[in-house]
Formats: sequence, C-alpha cells, structure tokens
Amino acid sequence: MDITNALGRRKTAVARVYLSKGKGEVTINNRPVSEFFPTNLLLTKINQPFELTETVGQYNVKATVNGGGINGQAEAVRLGISRALVEISEDFKPALRAEGLMTRDPRMVERKKPGQPKARKKFQFSKR
Repeated sequence: MDITNALGRRKTAVARVYLSKGKGEVTINNRPVSEFFPTNLLLTKINQPFELTETVGQYNVKATVNGGGINGQAEAVRLGISRALVEISEDFKPALRAEGLMTRDPRMVERKKPGQPKARKKFQFSKR
C-alpha cells in the first residue's frame, strides 16, 4: 500500500485526500492542519475518523481543498479521510457508518429564482 486517495464533498467544498503510512502528519493545501483550520472544533472533526477506527498517528494525510467555507471544507476533508480508510480496510466501515461519516451531506444552497429577490423570498405585494 503506497498512497490511497479519496474525494470528499460538502456543499460547494471539494476535498481530494491522499492517505499514506506515516506518523500522523496532516497537511492541507501544503499548510499544516493547525494553521489551515485554527479552531479546535474543526481539528476534532478532521481527527474523528482516526479516533473511531483507532488509527491515530498511523497515516499521513495530504489534502487539497477548494470552494465553500471553513466548516464545509473541514467536513469535506473528514468524508475524504473516512472513504480512504474504508478503501484501506473494509473493517472500518461499520464504525464510521454508525457515526454518519460515510454519508455525503446533500444539503446545498437553493438557487435564486427570477422575479424574486432570493430563493423563497418574494417582493412586497401591493394590492392597489
């Protein structure tokens, strides 16, 4: 096993994740993960698949992310890591699925319609 790659998406964020055997170093867009995702909540989201499968510090992660906001990007990376771990070993799938990490979140922003200011909002109606 050399390098396993997987794709993770969330809203408009897309993450390409490359997993390889190593000491647990995580780099995102050629920057350390603590620099790219400054808050602890986002860091725990990224480490969640490793904690559930008890593989903390066994794999190096190199990811490229674009689109979306920081929360969507973190969840896209999390999905990519989960998919890559399942590609390495099918035994991880039940634990990851139980926590909902194998499911892509399909919620997207609804498009704006013509003749309206936003997706659902309408212009003020005047009877006379």
